[in-house]
Amino acid sequence: MTFRRRTAVLACCAVALLAGCGGRPAGPPAATGAGASTSAPNPNAPEVNAAGDIPDTQVFVPYPAPDGSSAVSVPQGWARASDGTAVVFTDKFNSVRIESLPRGSAPTVASATADEVPAIQRSTAGFAPGDVSTVSRKAGQAVLITYTGASAPDPVTGKSVTEAVERYEFWRGGTEVVLTLSGPKGADNVDPWRTVTDSFRWSR
Repeated sequence: MTFRRRTAVLACCAVALLAGCGGRPAGPPAATGAGASTSAPNPNAPEVNAAGDIPDTQVFVPYPAPDGSSAVSVPQGWARASDGTAVVFTDKFNSVRIESLPRGSAPTVASATADEVPAIQRSTAGFAPGDVSTVSRKAGQAVLITYTGASAPDPVTGKSVTEAVERYEFWRGGTEVVLTLSGPKGADNVDPWRTVTDSFRWSR
């Protein structure tokens, strides 16, 4: 075998070895199977909400208290029902409860802790306490009581969930208005609940 032919044979063997042993950079694995193709997220796709999340597109409408003392905006389209002297707006496991009561003096963190939290505990299945604090809203200060508890069973499925509850107590001139907002624990309803509580206003 001549020197030139021997060189050519060795070159061919080297090429073959490189091809078989990863001499060429490996590309990404080929996609196989149904749904293998991927695409960038569509920014115009409909919003998908976790269970209990109130959508960003929710519209709120004013609701005046029957006694004329106040008004508050509630989610449009929610079912309305009476619960004693309270009015309750509900959608699935979310609810807004509004109640006006006579009260001689303004609630405080101390009075809420001593009197109201124990009463709530007695009437709430699966009760777990949260915080009692004072918060500021557009109508003024309110006492805020937070806690979790078991919801009433769904009338169709019988299902019950753990709800996170925020109870806001506004007071002026002998009248207390209690706004109780509840939804499934873990739902992201911070903005809707802020919309509701910031919308509260005294009418007289």
